[in-house]
Amino acid sequence: MVTKNGVIKKTDMEEFKNVRRSGLIALKIKDGDSLMWVQPTGGKDHIELVASNGQAIRFDEKDIRAMGRTAAGVRGMKLKDGAGITGMGILPEGKSDYHELLVIMDNGYGKRTEMKQYKVQKRGGTGIKTANVTEKTGAINTAFVVDKEDEEHDLVIISVKGQVIRMPLKSVNSLGRATQGVRLMRFKAAGDTVASVTKL
Repeated sequence: MVTKNGVIKKTDMEEFKNVRRSGLIALKIKDGDSLMWVQPTGGKDHIELVASNGQAIRFDEKDIRAMGRTAAGVRGMKLKDGAGITGMGILPEGKSDYHELLVIMDNGYGKRTEMKQYKVQKRGGTGIKTANVTEKTGAINTAFVVDKEDEEHDLVIISVKGQVIRMPLKSVNSLGRATQGVRLMRFKAAGDTVASVTKL
């Protein structure tokens, strides 16, 4: 589990074996924070967290001890300048082969970057640059890990004002970390920005 403010928590699935009708507490969230991502891991995976300001961190999930349901979690990434976590990815057993990080920015720019460009760090740091965030690109809106098989899928981007575009994921340029990417979507309405991204 990962929150907007960079808190991460790992809990054994056995803790959720008997879910009551009213639900169970999965994470104790502090005021001003919110739970954003929940993904299963295998115990030997690497975690990739991406922040809106263009920073990203990759660390071994073994850096996170398993906690009970009511625990608040630990710091996954240190954030600066009011940034928030905008993407979480799982790298199975830490293998970088054929895996890339896809980032999409508020103003319709995006790119893929090979995961082997992200060194493994310790949990809780500020990470390294994953994109050159500028006024032209806008902040990072969405980020997730893709693999070779995902190249056969399509990427769908929808804007705040309801514009939608669909493109082959493999058409998104593969570029280095410290770049701003290329324009994937042009908005028809003034002031429009990316609202959500998914792959089909």
